[in-house]
Formats: sequence, C-alpha cells, structure tokens
Amino acid sequence: MGQGIKLSEIAEKMDLKNLTPEVSLSDKEVHVPDINRPALQLAGYFDHFDSDRVQIIGYVEYTYLQTLTEEKKNRMYEELLSHQIPCIVFSRNLEPDEELLRKAERKDTPILTTSKQTSDFMAEIIRWMNVKLAPCISIHGVLVDVYGVGVLIMGESGIGKSEAALELIKRGHRLVTDDVVEIRKVSDDTLVGSAPDITRHFIELRGIGIVDVKSMFGVQSVRETQNIDLVITLEDWSREKEYDRLGLEENYTEFLGNRVVCHSIPIRPGRNLAIIVESAAVNHRQKQMGYNAAQELYKRVQENLAKKR
Repeated sequence: MGQGIKLSEIAEKMDLKNLTPEVSLSDKEVHVPDINRPALQLAGYFDHFDSDRVQIIGYVEYTYLQTLTEEKKNRMYEELLSHQIPCIVFSRNLEPDEELLRKAERKDTPILTTSKQTSDFMAEIIRWMNVKLAPCISIHGVLVDVYGVGVLIMGESGIGKSEAALELIKRGHRLVTDDVVEIRKVSDDTLVGSAPDITRHFIELRGIGIVDVKSMFGVQSVRETQNIDLVITLEDWSREKEYDRLGLEENYTEFLGNRVVCHSIPIRPGRNLAIIVESAAVNHRQKQMGYNAAQELYKRVQENLAKKR
C-alpha cells in the first residue's frame, strides 16, 4: 500500500478527541484522501462500502440510530466494525452509546469526536488529506512567493538561485524552501511546493554557509507552502543561443503530469536577478488577468503597418 497518514496526526491536526483511549492511534494509517458517511451501511446495505475511508457520523446518522431497537443497532455496529474501517468520527460533539465504544475497543477501531459541524469538518479533512496524500516528488531548486505568485527557481548548482532568493527576501518577498523542493500534485491544475522539515527556513550561501531566514528577517519572510505558478530556469549566457525577446508564445515544463509556465533566464554579470524574477511574476499575473504586453506590442505594430499602407 502507498503512503498514508497516521491517525494520531489526523487527530492532532483536526483537534479530535479519542473516546477509545485503549485503542492506539499511532499504529494506524489512512491511505485514501476521502471520507464516507455510513448512512446506507447503518440501514443494512454494505455493497460497495468504502471501508478504507474515515467514517463520519453526523446528526442524520445519529438520529437514525436512535430509532433502531437495541438488537438491530448492535447488529449494525457489529457489521460496520467487521470491515476493518480506519476510525469513526462523531461530529457536533455527538456522543456514541457505550455498546459501540465497547465493540470498537474489542475490534481495535478508534472512535473519535469533533465539535465541528459535519459539512465543515468534511470539507476541512478532505482538503488537508488531499494535500498530505498527493503524489510527491523532490527536485533541486528554490521556491519563493513573489507578489503572491509561486516562483520556482531552477538551474545548475552554484548558478545563483539562493542569492537571488535572498535578494527577493530582502525586498519583502517570502521564502518557501531552498535547495530541495517537495512538489505535491493536489489536483490536475494545482502543484503545491513545500520544504523538507530538516531544511525549512534555511538558505545555503556559498562562502558564508547556512543562513536562518526566519530568525534573520522575521516570520513575515517565510511561508510553509505555496502553489507553483511559474518556473524560472537560470542558465549561463551563451552567444550562440537565441533567447526569446518577445514572449508571444508560452513555454512550459511538466511536473507529475501538470504543466507550468517556464522562462529561461540567461545569467550574465550585471543582470539583477531579483528584479527580473519580480518582473516575471508581475507579468505572469497580468497574463492571468487578461493583459499580455507582448500581444499588445504586436497589435500596435500591426496597426502601425496598416496605417502606413
């Protein structure tokens, strides 16, 4: 089975209370980023039961259980718990009856509770588990939040990625991660980048060593995660290579099957990388909002030619 999230981590993140303290949460994992409300199962229909999901009992399921005879209710509990479900969460601080707690402890199935409304809790846990369980790769690069645009700076080792990031941080932008970027595919449109725990908030500068960005520039200079909207690849300037000077056509790079706009920036002494990255981020936002400077220039040139004719 693939990666999973420990139930203890889910309980801590979602502020869940364990009503079955005899059952350990640290040795159990959830592998599916979705939930199930077992209304049909409590009514006796167990075909196509998603037993590998977190099971949530809301007000509707809870009040339905109150209408059942003790015998039928206990039979439903036995059947539900026989499917090796990860856990059952009662929303709105609803209290399960003692018989369910006893049966759950015997089956080593945790019963948890939350004070949140059912729909709010469902939305929150699905969103969080989708990020945690998303396909993930690690790449070499630097991820910075520039004007709200997630810019992934890539390039050969020693080309100046970290120095560009430090200059951007000094200009008020925020570091997500230096050197290693963990990229998660949250959806077919969204890639989220974050730092490995061990290197979070640190930058390595050749000749100086490790710099703690958070302690040096304050908490406003860092963030935990950021969508990856734009990739900038730094490369050594070459006289033989033709570089795009208009930008009429977008170039893309691909991570985990998702395409991201990519610019190749030639490095040469005297070029201010921070300003170039800032300009690329603002230009990207303009394009997202419907304005394309290259197309505007092209239109003006065409209109000018038409007038001369």
